[in-house]
Amino acid sequence: MTDTARFVRVLARKDVLALAFGAMIGWGWVVMTGHWITTAGSLGAVAAFVLGGLAIVCVGLTYAELAAAMPEAGGEHVYSYRGLGHFASFICTWSIVLGYMTVVAFEAVALPTVIENLAPGYDVGHLWTVAGFDVKATWVAVAVAGSLTMMGINYVGVRTAALVQKLVTLLIAVVGVMFFTGALFSGSQDNLLPLFTGEPSMAAGALSVLIMVPFMFVGFDVIPQAAEEIDLPHRDIGRLLIVSVLLAVVWYAAMIFGTAYVLSAAGIDPDGLAVPQAMAAAFGASWAGKLMVLAGMAGIVTSWNAFYIGGSRAIYALARAGMLPAVFARLHPKHRTPYVAILAIGLVSTIAPFFGRSTAVWLVDAGGLGIVIAYLFVAASFVVLRLREPDMPRPFRTRGGITLGVIAIVLSIAIVGLYLPMSPSALKPVEWLLFAVWMGVGLALYVWARARYGLEPARQLGQSTQH
Repeated sequence: MTDTARFVRVLARKDVLALAFGAMIGWGWVVMTGHWITTAGSLGAVAAFVLGGLAIVCVGLTYAELAAAMPEAGGEHVYSYRGLGHFASFICTWSIVLGYMTVVAFEAVALPTVIENLAPGYDVGHLWTVAGFDVKATWVAVAVAGSLTMMGINYVGVRTAALVQKLVTLLIAVVGVMFFTGALFSGSQDNLLPLFTGEPSMAAGALSVLIMVPFMFVGFDVIPQAAEEIDLPHRDIGRLLIVSVLLAVVWYAAMIFGTAYVLSAAGIDPDGLAVPQAMAAAFGASWAGKLMVLAGMAGIVTSWNAFYIGGSRAIYALARAGMLPAVFARLHPKHRTPYVAILAIGLVSTIAPFFGRSTAVWLVDAGGLGIVIAYLFVAASFVVLRLREPDMPRPFRTRGGITLGVIAIVLSIAIVGLYLPMSPSALKPVEWLLFAVWMGVGLALYVWARARYGLEPARQLGQSTQH
């Protein structure tokens, strides 16, 4: 199924942390923090992220044990195959590929949107209007240039991608520490009021923020995708996965608290960029706000880069197992990257900006459902393997065992429920259509690949043990 090239284990501890943490923070905190505070109150928003983060930790602990036990490219694909079988592993992985590819496409759209905040009026040359959004030539040019750059970085090797990830994540962390420190010295406790808010009750406000939390933590799962390129003891892979989630919890809580501490509730525009506004206020200078916008742009790069890595490895894993055409299982003989999968993701990322911002939001919403479906499959695989293979070597053994696994299953089902009709965050009909088309195309490819390659290529999945 594959050529003789193999992945190279080059990712060290800092690389892995930067990969997962950078994937989780992205750009959303810059855009949404003001909305979270005005919806739930300062303490209500922080509490929602802490509680939601702890729920994600429960799911992450099942990942951590399985990632350490089966450190193979593809992550969820490997666990679900060993725990649930051939077809289940395809559904699980094809679902998460949708999530990864849509995030990559969205970041291509987010980049020119951020540029608008730094250089207002730069978007000129009207091309067409899609779903109410005016697509401009310069706007598309920025997006395409960014997309091709990120594709090139990932094409030439994971070392280059990891270096970019570390440097950009460091920039975000430095600016974040500057902001939080400045907020503590310049803010006021009075600005934190009201601590809780919401309609028809304070609990409703916190719940409205809580339902967004799982989507903001998507990204820790890229660690298992790149497991064959991590040069660490297998036990440490599981530990770093959990540490990355906890760091993201601290980050979101700090950004919310810092913003609320500096800006009064009346001074926050829920539709504006509250964090850059708070940064400018904390330092009494407009340059500080622009610096925070640059940090947000860095978040786009880290998320973009991480999901390129995760998505390409997931596609590679499916092809290596005979569930997609074999061409996607090719590794570059020099760079040792799944270059065909990277080019495929790059194509989607480059085309997406031509359809404007509204369609990108549809894609991400549909892709979010794919990611949480994968969470459910992983949690189920965790429980099945604990029952069926209690003696399987587990370098990182999660406390709580089957009970924790059942909790993770329940939480995953609850998150899936957020996408269903009657939920405040339910998918729109067009988003359901996109999801259905993606799954239909995948099933067609799966049937073709199974007829062509049979079951044999997948039989070695999940057989890794601790070295």
